[in-house]
Amino acid sequence: MKAFNLDLLDKQIIHAVIIDGRAPFSRIAAVTGVSEQTVARRYRRMHGAGVPDAAAAVAAALARRPDTFWVQLMSGGTEIGCVVRPTDGSPDDLLLRQLPASRRIVAIGAHLLLHMFRGGMDHWPGATAALTDGQAAALSAGATAGDGGRPEPHPLGPDDQRLLAAIGRDGRASYAELAQVTHWHESTVRRRVEDLRAAGQLYLDVDVDEAAFGITTRAHLWMSVAPARLAAVGEAMAQHPEIPFVAATTGTSNLMASVLCRDDEALYRYLTERIARLDGVTALEVAPIMRTAKRTATIPQPLPASA
Repeated sequence: MKAFNLDLLDKQIIHAVIIDGRAPFSRIAAVTGVSEQTVARRYRRMHGAGVPDAAAAVAAALARRPDTFWVQLMSGGTEIGCVVRPTDGSPDDLLLRQLPASRRIVAIGAHLLLHMFRGGMDHWPGATAALTDGQAAALSAGATAGDGGRPEPHPLGPDDQRLLAAIGRDGRASYAELAQVTHWHESTVRRRVEDLRAAGQLYLDVDVDEAAFGITTRAHLWMSVAPARLAAVGEAMAQHPEIPFVAATTGTSNLMASVLCRDDEALYRYLTERIARLDGVTALEVAPIMRTAKRTATIPQPLPASA
């Protein structure tokens, strides 16, 4: 969800209210040549967009849904961004049909993720630099031991959904705990998990609080890139250590990325020194992330008070 841009009528209504803050909608409508209902709707939309508490409440509600990921408040606290994955795989998503019914939401923008250049199993480089190459290779070998090639994906049944839901709550749950959830034998659970991982149907993502790595500035980048250069720009940004996620999307801004920097000055240098060198970028919008209401599948909890 992104903030709307003011058009001529919006600016006219603002000007009218500046002149007379108590002017009836009917009088503003007569001056601007539109209906009273249109003026009232536009005014309420602009007025509601300036209430951060409304955005926080909507973000909290979105975070509680099982089909949302990475719910974040951006810019001045009135914009919310989130990733939506339909739980039944249908593009006719229930969430997008429910949201317009809320009076707290004044504008919605939905984009389809077309291709991911970095993200998912490719973690942020800042969190994957502690092990030596030998240590990392040893762990990778253990994770793929006995893998004789990627097997064909299997249809997922109800027990699989319970299994995946349990792993989503705790990716390191023991096989005994998972067996209790699925009512399978422990050896069956172990084999099923290994098969799903080998087929690429299941992977484990690690949520890391970037602040622990000295990151204080986070932002989303919405970029317009010439189609002929879209793949090249996306692949180049995927190599930047500041970028944990970059993907091609639908819409005028056809490339979206998340950027992590130590401070505002580092973000400025990244934009002016790294992004500025990329050929094909025709427009760039930077939306600072103010707060994360939900990460991949978890809602961050406040730190307990010290004793």
